[in-house]
Amino acid sequence: MNEQHTDEDHKHEVTGASEEILDTQEQAEVVEAAEAETFDSVEETQADVRYEELQKQVEEHQQRYLRAQADFDNFRRRTIKEKEELGAYASMKLIGQLLPVVDNFGRAIEAGQGGGDVESFAKGVDMIFRQFQQVLEQEGLKPMEVVGEPFNPEFHQAIMQVESEEHEEGIIVEEVQKGYILKDKVLRPAMVKVSS
Repeated sequence: MNEQHTDEDHKHEVTGASEEILDTQEQAEVVEAAEAETFDSVEETQADVRYEELQKQVEEHQQRYLRAQADFDNFRRRTIKEKEELGAYASMKLIGQLLPVVDNFGRAIEAGQGGGDVESFAKGVDMIFRQFQQVLEQEGLKPMEVVGEPFNPEFHQAIMQVESEEHEEGIIVEEVQKGYILKDKVLRPAMVKVSS
């Protein structure tokens, strides 16, 4: 009976030890599961924090983009307005310089209607003409001197060829209408007669 008791005790001890081992394994699994949940929770928290940071950066970049776009639109509108104003008032300086010439022509007309001296009237008109030329020269307008020069289609417009014994062929012998150069460009080509 002692043997039987021992066998039972032994079975009980083995079963108890097995239960203890199972309990330890279960506890280890529970701990591992808890650690895994904690790790997953930490990862999720870190991911959430990272997501929020990235979301804030996206919003900041979006705001910067919108401000830059608005600044560019304002710059474009302002530039267009300045160009329109410049075009509308580009001739303002020239007109301001021509007003004294217009005033002098008005005075000359009044003097001519009064029946004054023709010679002094002609002298006054000549002075106004020189004043007018001076204003145009200040703006860069120069008359072309063409008689005796070789014909150049970039500066001259030939309206006629004439026989000439004193000039070689292709030389301008007469200016029919004066040509003008504005700064470095031909404003109006001179109409000329060319020797043949």
